[in-house]
Amino acid sequence: MQDGDPQLLADGLGDLARVKGISQVARDAGLGRESLYKALSSSGNPELATVLEVISALGLQLHASPAVGPEKAA
Repeated sequence: MQDGDPQLLADGLGDLARVKGISQVARDAGLGRESLYKALSSSGNPELATVLEVISALGLQLHASPAVGPEKAA
């Protein structure tokens, strides 16, 4: 996420979902298996709600912290 490329996040979630089992992650996230594949594909553009459901289904939490560094200072 630090790179600012949302596709890297989707790719990473897709990799984790495949390790855990796409079908199980889709069920736990309340999504169809094919919908999950599509959302996390290279041409997908998942909504934030979908990303949050997948993160939760993987047993993960998303945390935000202040950006630190001269380029991020206000």
